[in-house]
Amino acid sequence: MNPKIVIRNETAADVSVINEVTVAAFKTLEMSNHTEQFIIAALRAAKALALSLVAEEEGRVIGHVAFSPVIISDGTRNWYGLGPVSVLPAYQRQGVGKALIREGLARLKAMNAQGCCLVGHPEYYRKFGFKNMPGLVLEGVPQEVFFALSFDGQTPQGAVAFHEAFKADGPQAGAVKGQGSN
Repeated sequence: MNPKIVIRNETAADVSVINEVTVAAFKTLEMSNHTEQFIIAALRAAKALALSLVAEEEGRVIGHVAFSPVIISDGTRNWYGLGPVSVLPAYQRQGVGKALIREGLARLKAMNAQGCCLVGHPEYYRKFGFKNMPGLVLEGVPQEVFFALSFDGQTPQGAVAFHEAFKADGPQAGAVKGQGSN
């Protein structure tokens, strides 16, 4: 990765550019419903972005990753969902996404998180230690694309529920259950 790239917390000034980066990153991805920018806005509006990091090169935001709390039916606490992760197309396949994810996972561990889960490409996320964990499921999602990474060696058992913001599908999604956007 380019040594000029800095990973930092998002600021209020980054909100609109995070939206632009997210739209651009997912624009040509066939597997996408193209709602990722609405999900991030809804997470932010609900104050459910536990961690929101940007990758910046020479003052320009070129990537973003979001982490939000998840609920596990067995009562396990302090687990988070990773995503969406977005990198401008011109910077993809250069290590920017990996740097965002690695920094995010390190910060989750520093926050005493117990683990992280996601829906994603098997080849990509296994590089970070994510695995399919029998007994941990996300209903409606094939097991082969649902991954988890335990930070404490404990494997929860049950169904995972991501924040309701993941159902966002339009620009008004920032208002989750009566909560207005900031």
